[in-house]
Amino acid sequence: MPNRLKTAKNKCVGTKQTQKAIEAGSAVVVYVAKDAETKVTSKVIELCMQKGIECVFVDTMRQLGEFCGIEIGAASAAILKD
Repeated sequence: MPNRLKTAKNKCVGTKQTQKAIEAGSAVVVYVAKDAETKVTSKVIELCMQKGIECVFVDTMRQLGEFCGIEIGAASAAILKD
C-alpha cells in the first residue's frame, strides 16, 4: 500500500494538510503513523471514520516520511483526488 503513496501524483503531507483535505472531500486514502502521538492523529482518524475514507496505518513516522519523499518523519499523509 505505501508504494501507492510513493507514486501518487497528488498528495498532501502533515496532519493539518491531511485534515483539511479530508474535510474538503479531496482525500482518497489517508496514511497515519502508528508511533505518532495520539493527540496529533486522533482527529484525522476520527474524520476518516466519519467520512468513510480508507485509513492505512504505517509503522513509523520515519517510514511515512520516506514514502512521501521527504527527509523527515510525518504523522499523516493523504492521496488526493486527481
